[in-house]
Amino acid sequence: MSPAVSTPSPALLEVQHLTTAFDTPQGRLLPVDDVSFVVRRGETLGLVGESGSGKTVTALSIMRLVRPPGRTTGGRVLLDGRDLLALSEREMRGVRGAEISLVFQEPMTALNPVFSIGDQVAESLVVHHRASGPEAHRRAVELLESVRIPEPQRRARDYPHQLSGGMRQRVLIAIALACRPSLVIADEPTASLDVTIQAQILDLLREMRERFELSLLLITHDLGVIAGMADRVAIMYAGRIVEMGPCARLFDAPRHPYTRGLLASIPGRAPGRRLRAIEGSVPHLASLPKGCAFAPRCPDRFDPCEGRPPGPASLGPDESVRCYLHERADASGTRRESNAAG
Repeated sequence: MSPAVSTPSPALLEVQHLTTAFDTPQGRLLPVDDVSFVVRRGETLGLVGESGSGKTVTALSIMRLVRPPGRTTGGRVLLDGRDLLALSEREMRGVRGAEISLVFQEPMTALNPVFSIGDQVAESLVVHHRASGPEAHRRAVELLESVRIPEPQRRARDYPHQLSGGMRQRVLIAIALACRPSLVIADEPTASLDVTIQAQILDLLREMRERFELSLLLITHDLGVIAGMADRVAIMYAGRIVEMGPCARLFDAPRHPYTRGLLASIPGRAPGRRLRAIEGSVPHLASLPKGCAFAPRCPDRFDPCEGRPPGPASLGPDESVRCYLHERADASGTRRESNAAG
């Protein structure tokens, strides 16, 4: 008897050709340029890239929180088949926090300094008509306890400045989970924390995903975090997703030169060998190269890279890459592969 083939879980979030533009004196900038990906029910998708690659703007675009002069100019964002970009602002306010939540990177700017922690957790329940009055505060305390806040009854009366950075991040997670959304977007949730607290927050996110049957879009620049958390990974560079695939495959056999550069820079990955930094930096969106945005930094560039940006090439189920090294070199179907693939 042949082994059973596992069927991927259905899509919860489908981002299709999402484009977000900023009109500036330097011209129109595209921090999110034709971005497509899927987050399935119960899975964690890691969105990875250097600072300035467009990760946070992607999250804000999904939540429709991009502020002028930014605006979404194309694409669709389907949550359970409903296009969020087609909803009125009133309808969208009913989605934020209730069906999809965002855990911000910096809790001190996300939390209101003049309201108690308990009031801020309870507010989400009240706004979405899940509870009110004493019941909302009782459930707020329960949420603080669920995210491992010690003495939650007392801490609910505290203000953000009275909590440590790790505890403030736990409060943001409690707020995000208050209405039991189906999807949580965590934007660099451990960036401002020390290593020990980072591990605790990641353990908490993992536990919350299982307990509440969440899907998680985890945004980070840290591939170490992704290795321990994600089922699939999307690598972003200069506003575009350049590679996407299952986490284990992407770490074992990265296809895009940028992904290989990121992995080569992880300490401890190749003991006894010097780290290999990626030369240069992410280009400014106002002065992107004519061809592939990574070409000026790429050790494998060749003539086609300078002409126009490469399109996505499918490499199998759930796998794609934007790179001329993987486009068909001729009609015979052969592919040009990088010498550095290993």
